[in-house]
Amino acid sequence: MKKTSFVGGIKENFPSGLVVFLVALPLCLGIALASGAPPLSGIIAGIVGGLVVGSISNSNISVSGPAAGLTAIVLTAITDLGAFELFLCAGIIAGLIQLVLGFIRAGSISNYFPNNVIEGMLAAIGIIIILKQIPHAMGFDKDYEGHESIFDNGINFGYFTELFGAIHVGAIVVTLVSVAILIAWDKIPTLKRMKMLPGALVAVVAGILLNELFKLSGSSLAIGTQHLVSLPVPKSLDDFKNLVTMPDFGGFTNPKVWIVGATIAIVASIETLLCIEASDRLDTQRRITDTNLELKAQGIGNLISSFIGGLPMTSVVVRSSANANAGATSKLSAMIHGVLLLVCVLTIPFILNLIPLATLAAVLILVGYKLAKPATFKHFWHLGKFQFIPFVATVVAVVATDLLKGVGIGLAISVFYILQGNMKRAYYLSREKLDDADGITIKLAEEVSFLNKAAIKKTLKNIKSNSSVTIDARGTSYIATDVLEMIQDFANIRAKEEDINVELLGFKTSYKDYERDEDSHILITHRRAM
Repeated sequence: MKKTSFVGGIKENFPSGLVVFLVALPLCLGIALASGAPPLSGIIAGIVGGLVVGSISNSNISVSGPAAGLTAIVLTAITDLGAFELFLCAGIIAGLIQLVLGFIRAGSISNYFPNNVIEGMLAAIGIIIILKQIPHAMGFDKDYEGHESIFDNGINFGYFTELFGAIHVGAIVVTLVSVAILIAWDKIPTLKRMKMLPGALVAVVAGILLNELFKLSGSSLAIGTQHLVSLPVPKSLDDFKNLVTMPDFGGFTNPKVWIVGATIAIVASIETLLCIEASDRLDTQRRITDTNLELKAQGIGNLISSFIGGLPMTSVVVRSSANANAGATSKLSAMIHGVLLLVCVLTIPFILNLIPLATLAAVLILVGYKLAKPATFKHFWHLGKFQFIPFVATVVAVVATDLLKGVGIGLAISVFYILQGNMKRAYYLSREKLDDADGITIKLAEEVSFLNKAAIKKTLKNIKSNSSVTIDARGTSYIATDVLEMIQDFANIRAKEEDINVELLGFKTSYKDYERDEDSHILITHRRAM
């Protein structure tokens, strides 16, 4: 693997850490407000997610913080328990349960999430991001004021009437300028090479300057404070002390607190595992995260966050996607975002409060587009109905319901199609010992579905450097796309980096819809890493 010095790592990952900081700041505040918790509790969770979880986890792309998926649970729990201090005890319990889940190796469940469902989840998250940010881009920020939104009580079409009746031209101008800057930084080679000056920072500075210019000129385009970032600004030492809420440890004797803690642990763990699988897909180097270590990291993070007044957290798709799209190469990026949250909230909240939400909406809209771009839908369409239908079902279900229900529906449909085609087909994996000096042979069965992904993934992961491997698919009529891509990544990326000699036999160009294609060409007849 390529070695990078610590200083070099900071230089490579500071721009992406800055982008994630800009994305995370309003999300942390918005989720806290939507959860009925103190505003700073979301920021605390973001800081702990970056510094603590980021330092323990071995995920190079994922970023942890307060999650929208837990909002309803947190809001209901705080209302039922009657005090945020009691709810913090539930967060501590959730952290302890996640630690136990990590030690009993429950993280391996993530190996059974098929790629079409993961990609469907990512595309759905992208669509939701765009829909959620369009109001802010147009200067309509009722979401942050706790009013009904398009997603409340089903699809609320009256929301559109309010939206178009409350358009703020100044916010639209700031959004368009920000989008133009972000696209220019992504498309123009000269600007793209300016890694230490990311487009998101330029867009934020431009948004602040534009709005200040509108104010100074007395223009009607000036954006009001209700459309800007809103952080508490402590003015004395007592103000700083009052920002942190401590748990009421008497809550440990309340059975309701334990039920809430167990619920948060289960939901947060599943969301984290889904995000980790998605983050590994977004990693250009296709590195594999230790999901059991991730559960331990999340448990420790939730323990610390709850002890100092923070919300419960998960690994979060929005921040992780922004991190990957900004060019992060290691977990230093997540840690840098945590440092920036801590430093900026303590030292310059008055400057952060000048940032228009329209500028941050522009950043998120482009992140959402990259997740839900038409090319992704086209890709799964060409793979055939066995891949496309579960993918689209996941997209629709996640957008229409929530992340866990949507993924559950996608998994159910995916399993239905797999079982329909594989009801009587056996799977076997034949290999010599992994330290065999004469080489390793992995023989694939006639049908290889995503249900076989875990065993193959574990075998490939355990192959040592400088080994010789033969993967034989001559008797295989079908290989699931995610398993095929995993083998391709092993042969084309990891094998090259670790001097593993690889020979792939009998792979075809297409395995669509379980159709046996006797006349198709060999995908890779022989590949040997040099």
